[in-house]
Amino acid sequence: MKRPIILHPDPRLKKLSDPVGDLSDALRTLADDMLETMYDAPGIGLAAPQVGLLHRLIVLDCVKVDDEKPRPTIMFNPEIIAASDEQNVYEEGCLSIPEQFADVTRPAEVQVRWIDRDGNEQEQGMDGLWATCVQHEIDHLDGKLFIDYLKPLKRQMITRKMVKFKRERAREKA
Repeated sequence: MKRPIILHPDPRLKKLSDPVGDLSDALRTLADDMLETMYDAPGIGLAAPQVGLLHRLIVLDCVKVDDEKPRPTIMFNPEIIAASDEQNVYEEGCLSIPEQFADVTRPAEVQVRWIDRDGNEQEQGMDGLWATCVQHEIDHLDGKLFIDYLKPLKRQMITRKMVKFKRERAREKA
């Protein structure tokens, strides 16, 4: 089931998410719903706070080549346990901040640990787009948005655009 994506500014996007305890069927269903929502958007990552739930859960799939098989990844309680000194700059966007993009500098490689859909602990090194995406999504779990990495003026400009965007969207629905 597709879920509505919360748009910035919204106080729920700035809150710390709670760790996931036991994996219930409801949490697995949420993860499946988030994948469906992410693919439909379309996006390459989505965090539970973006659908209004403060659980430490993210989904991602950074496969962008049409002939490559999708790699939907579900991560409960993801954490970065190591990061490279080498940095990468990617132009980032966010499903909660549509049509706004900016260059963000992050570690080029990260080692990530998480619990998978079946309750098993996983650990994997990621680089390139996958590293950027997983860091971006984990930031959501900590109440941080990609625009928080920007200079105040640029951040305020994007926030003002989003307020206007939300106002226009609300008028259209009324």
